[in-house]
Amino acid sequence: MAVITISRGSYSGGKAVAEQLGARLNHPVFSREQALLQAAAQYGISERELTETLNQPPPFWQQVLGKRLAYVKCVTAVLLDHVRQGGLVYHGNVGHLLLAGVPHVLRVRVIAGLEQRITAAMAQSGLNREQAIAHIQRVDHERSKWAQVLYGVDWNDPGQYDVILNLEHLSAESACETIARMTALKEFQPSPESRQRLEDASLSSKVWAAMASNPLTRSAGLEVTAHDGSVTITGNVGSTKAAEAVAQIARAVPGVKSLRSEVGMGSDWHW
Repeated sequence: MAVITISRGSYSGGKAVAEQLGARLNHPVFSREQALLQAAAQYGISERELTETLNQPPPFWQQVLGKRLAYVKCVTAVLLDHVRQGGLVYHGNVGHLLLAGVPHVLRVRVIAGLEQRITAAMAQSGLNREQAIAHIQRVDHERSKWAQVLYGVDWNDPGQYDVILNLEHLSAESACETIARMTALKEFQPSPESRQRLEDASLSSKVWAAMASNPLTRSAGLEVTAHDGSVTITGNVGSTKAAEAVAQIARAVPGVKSLRSEVGMGSDWHW
């Protein structure tokens, strides 16, 4: 079953394409907004903080790993759980980055002309023309900045996607048809290797999310990797108590078979 991420700018028509595609493939459709709600409930984190993390670029002094990245991993863990259940159509501006470690994901970008987006913003949100333009430009800037800060990539780089569809020239139905046909290609079929990478990414994200759920480790500058149940954690924390908590929290995550903790105390402690 296919896994598709649809990266969409505001008022670009990506949501409509995702919904039609889900119906066409008989796949569940999952949005960024739903992922935020589920992550907040599952990991006991403020929905407002999660929303700000996914929607707004950090100020300069916060452009580091730590709590911000840990919150992103909470959303990633939720999304990967849905991917593990089978076919999925996810639409949101960061899906292709959240699932970057899963090879068989079809990464789609849906765009539209500025005038088309302005018209949609005015019709759907009751904005006047000037407000619509300002909103679109602000959101585009924030998403581009967010991707650059956390992932070091240009959100607008065509190389981030397998296909880019322009709804200024295509109908939503035609875009849906194109994506559906692409899901049958061998490059987007899961293999034993890609399934293992999915499981590894899911486990590492769950460990990271567990750290984000605990005040002692929420702001730690950590890196978590996993392979076939073996988890390695590196980085620095702010106290001996926090370092001990890292190991305890990680070992309690279902699926962790062994743990290698190389956590010390140092300057990678971010608020």
